[in-house]
Amino acid sequence: MAVLTKNIAAIELTDAKTSGLANLGVPVDETTRVKKGKLPEFLQTLDTGAIARRYQNIRVTAIKTTEAGRLFSKIIVQFEVFGDDWSSIGDNAGVDYALCCGDKVLHTIRQGRIFLPYCRSWYENQYEHAIPNEVFDEITRFELIANADEMQPG
Repeated sequence: MAVLTKNIAAIELTDAKTSGLANLGVPVDETTRVKKGKLPEFLQTLDTGAIARRYQNIRVTAIKTTEAGRLFSKIIVQFEVFGDDWSSIGDNAGVDYALCCGDKVLHTIRQGRIFLPYCRSWYENQYEHAIPNEVFDEITRFELIANADEMQPG
């Protein structure tokens, strides 16, 4: 049985302008702060070394803003994924996230299953998670953790 190996992609997050947030519906005011990072491509291989999943155009946007009189923080993760010639045997194990400051893990998020219903096709994924405001303040790095999974040829 083929096994998709766990792999981690680290993406540096830096302070960014509040422009370009309209498509995410972000309420922008004087309290709004943004951190962004991106990675063009990330490959996940089988235990044999063959590529089985490709992640591209990975974009991470951390936002701290006020809505309905309350200050809150969120992280939005967007990427495209391609299943190559392999598919998960059951529900795919998907991805998880770690929000870090340097080498220190501040917060983890269990995303789980990604939208990848068929192999040999590209699919867009977008996820949003609330995070503690103090995590937003300290975050400098985002880790996309592609989980191990049992695979079958497509």
